[in-house]
Amino acid sequence: MSKRLTVPKTYKLFIGGAFPRSESGRTYEVRSTSGEFLANAALASRKDARDAVTAARAAGKGWAGATAYNRGQVLYRVAELLEGRRAQFVDEIVQQTGATATAARAEVDEAIDRWVWYAGWCDKYGQVAGNGNPVAGPYFNISVPEPTGVVAVIAPQDTALLGLVSAIAPALVTGNTVVVVAAQRFPLSAISLAEVLATSDVPGGVVNVLTGSPAELAPWLASHPDVHALDLVGAGDLDWVDLQIAAAETLTRVLPPEGGDDAAAPSLARITAFTETKTVWHPKSMV
Repeated sequence: MSKRLTVPKTYKLFIGGAFPRSESGRTYEVRSTSGEFLANAALASRKDARDAVTAARAAGKGWAGATAYNRGQVLYRVAELLEGRRAQFVDEIVQQTGATATAARAEVDEAIDRWVWYAGWCDKYGQVAGNGNPVAGPYFNISVPEPTGVVAVIAPQDTALLGLVSAIAPALVTGNTVVVVAAQRFPLSAISLAEVLATSDVPGGVVNVLTGSPAELAPWLASHPDVHALDLVGAGDLDWVDLQIAAAETLTRVLPPEGGDDAAAPSLARITAFTETKTVWHPKSMV
């Protein structure tokens, strides 16, 4: 019996809930640490980045308008699906990074747990980040955190899944939409996560995943007028000061690269980093 040939996979982008090829037609080879060919991945272009921002902006009103409880349920459903495909993610991490199976399982478990942690904050962060303000007068003065809008993210480049989840999830909690540039060396986990999102209850366009070169894509996202915030957590090796300058031209909020072993560690600060505070006044009843 002849030996069966495997079918090499070409991983596509994830834009607007669909999986298009790069408009440029470009791909790049993804190889294991030993040099073995694993798959082809789409090499996203400037046009792909613009399309992703357009999709994110179109999805923003619906996602921000959902109740906090509903967003929490939607994000929790993603964790359920990640749990069901745990073995696949473990296998991809082992192949891409050369990690041991034990280390890969630990990364996947931590990614799932972190997603659950953020899902639980959806209907709670408002009580922590907002407040009633004391004023001199017969009024209620209430400050409420609101989503910033479209958040462009350069994902951590040294992990396949955990860093990606750690950067995406907190932005979604408050109702933002996301365009994320995945780790260039480890794109398979990013598109597999996109497949999970596509089969979950997350509306199309809420999360858009680009694979390819962060150095090529980041400047276009930083200067895009419809990007409202820029998370540079994985841009430490880029000229991120220039990215900040480009973002300043459109008054885009910027979260600079963070140091440490877990640069995107779970925290309330990562949730509130991409919120705007809306303050309202309401007269007290004089009855």
